Amino acid sequence: MKLGFLCFATLLAAGMATAQDAKSKSRVIVEDGKDVTVTGCVQKNADGGFTLTNVAGKNGYEASYILAQLRDKDDELEDIGDHVGHRLEISGKAANRGDGKIRLETTTEVKKADGGTAKTETKSEMKGDLDGLPFLGVGDARMIAKVCP
Repeated sequence: MKLGFLCFATLLAAGMATAQDAKSKSRVIVEDGKDVTVTGCVQKNADGGFTLTNVAGKNGYEASYILAQLRDKDDELEDIGDHVGHRLEISGKAANRGDGKIRLETTTEVKKADGGTAKTETKSEMKGDLDGLPFLGVGDARMIAKVCP
């Protein structure tokens, strides 16, 4: 499974790499997975995404989650950006529990020498028991506190 994580992380990093004359946008989308409700602190990642840290669920402390979109909710992650440093309760689908599916979509637009642009789209998917890939597709979020431990 660690090899699968390494391959997916490499693919994610390659999809987010940009050249001086290129714009790239990536989305990680969680489909299926197990329904969970957890609380944690929102942090911004270097790549512009978000992570939920200091996570607690009904069974106590849990690992951190990389926050992702759910298949049918495109705007929820943009709202999460308003809560960096806050403690939130998030309900959604955890792809690292049971039969989850993660889809990575990357769109890259490159300026060509003649002034035009070339656009490429890349899509990849991982499914199965994704232990070690702690992605949480955000369904609903509610602020618990404006500070985090």
